[in-house]
Amino acid sequence: MASALTWLEVGRRASIIQMNWYNSRIHNVHRGHMRLRNLDLNLLLVFDAVLRERSVIRAADSLAISQPAVSHALNRLRHALKDKLFIRTPAGMSPTPRAEQLALPVRKALNELQLAVEGDIFDPSTADRRFTIAVNNYAAVVAVGPIVAAVRAQAPAVRLSLVPSGTLDLRDKLDRGELDLALSAQALGGERFASQQLIEDRFVAVLRSGHPALRKRLTTASLAELRHLGISSSGENLEFVDTFLKARKSARFVASEVPYLSAGAVLVQSNLVTILGRKLALEFRRAYPIEIRDLPFEAPTLHSVMSWHRRFDDVPAHRWLRSTIIGAATTL
Repeated sequence: MASALTWLEVGRRASIIQMNWYNSRIHNVHRGHMRLRNLDLNLLLVFDAVLRERSVIRAADSLAISQPAVSHALNRLRHALKDKLFIRTPAGMSPTPRAEQLALPVRKALNELQLAVEGDIFDPSTADRRFTIAVNNYAAVVAVGPIVAAVRAQAPAVRLSLVPSGTLDLRDKLDRGELDLALSAQALGGERFASQQLIEDRFVAVLRSGHPALRKRLTTASLAELRHLGISSSGENLEFVDTFLKARKSARFVASEVPYLSAGAVLVQSNLVTILGRKLALEFRRAYPIEIRDLPFEAPTLHSVMSWHRRFDDVPAHRWLRSTIIGAATTL
């Protein structure tokens, strides 16, 4: 009997503990809803912009509001959440652990809200929103100009943020909704991503106008004899050149490596040769006195591919953006 009473008492106390826990959860949820109702959701837009830009000035520019307005909103949010959220450092506004904890849910919530507001209709002529696109160096030089022009022509109030992809984890950024699209050399793996080829190009040799090697036809032997300029930020694999030359008992000597932005200036002041995509070389030729020559052997095709997260497949705004970019790419 004592044993039975003991187990009944245990059960009763467990029920009391469970009820207290339930009441506490209800109270916390209610309190959370009260805090959310008292929070100006525009502050979350400011939070997201500062987190993305790591700068109050750039956040203000991206939101088309004044810098004092961003600072005021950030101070209101800090007061509401009882956290500094961002610390000013030499590298920019660094998020606190609390801000990092909030980053993903806030970004997801804003994305979902944006999609809900857009509904089934997207009118680019009246749309007022922002798209963030990661671009590799090839796309930055070859495709960005026509893309921006096409978007501006159709949607004057739409803002494009084009960011370099070199150091980004594109899959993670697309998963988090921090990127709308990525333009890269190949499609991203994974069933959750979709892709569309934008540009097909071929590799060519590029030299300065008046280069001594231009007096004769470029051959495998003469290409191997030249000193080469490597592009350190291209992300393009030129192993095919080394493989071809090695099979013919020759080798490519890379005398210098420079970023894309320096390539034209270095070429016109040297007797170096570099190997680039033809469309990119044509863009360089607009600014520098350079010459383009076909390679003396078959080279792999160079591609530029647009990738996005499949959850945006049927979103009208994203469909319009992808279609506009594809249209711009056909002009190249």
